[in-house]
Amino acid sequence: MKINWRNEWLQWVLLAGMFLLAALSWHSAPERIPVHWNIAGEVDRYGGRFEGLFAIPLLSLAIYLLMLFVPRIDPAKLSHLQHASVYSAIRLAILSFLVVIYLVVHLAMRGVPVRIEVIVPLLVGVLFLLLGNWMGKIRPNWFLGIRTPWTLSSRRSWQKTHRVGGWIFIFFGFAFMGMALFSPIKELTPFLFMLLPLGLVWLVAYSYLEWKRDPERKTTPGAAN
Repeated sequence: MKINWRNEWLQWVLLAGMFLLAALSWHSAPERIPVHWNIAGEVDRYGGRFEGLFAIPLLSLAIYLLMLFVPRIDPAKLSHLQHASVYSAIRLAILSFLVVIYLVVHLAMRGVPVRIEVIVPLLVGVLFLLLGNWMGKIRPNWFLGIRTPWTLSSRRSWQKTHRVGGWIFIFFGFAFMGMALFSPIKELTPFLFMLLPLGLVWLVAYSYLEWKRDPERKTTPGAAN
């Protein structure tokens, strides 16, 4: 898959901005930087300067390079050409999510009160909404999307599973946002975290059922044509 470098500039700016902020903050940063919060929004682990300032930028860079490289080794390279714009949008959304989290860490490091128990579920909800909206546009491939033996062996299973999966992601997106913004919904947090794996299990089962209904299904693994 040929990279359109004109589409990469914004991600380069975000990555460079994180590393620049880390470098500029090095001397003024405290020795202990909050790096993890519990579900109540309380800091439960601190890290040193290097971890606090560079862990997220390095993770972001690694994810960026991985997602940039993956289409080159995917046997279904044609699919990446067909959903190139969606793939680019997904990469940008994931990187933007990490950038906002990084900015929150910097605010907390400077003593600015941050309601992490509100910010993180809200960001996760937005990310789920975006992924749910884009999921139906992802074409069969070996690295991105809901990859089961059945979605990879049947175009029907791939399309229908991703259509249903998109709605499930949208549901959880609104649920996470509601959990962040409305106090009564926060009481349902344990129930929500129980529903999430159940939704994923259902998608696996659904992909099998649609594979069984497909007269053109393959009986050996391989990306759906």
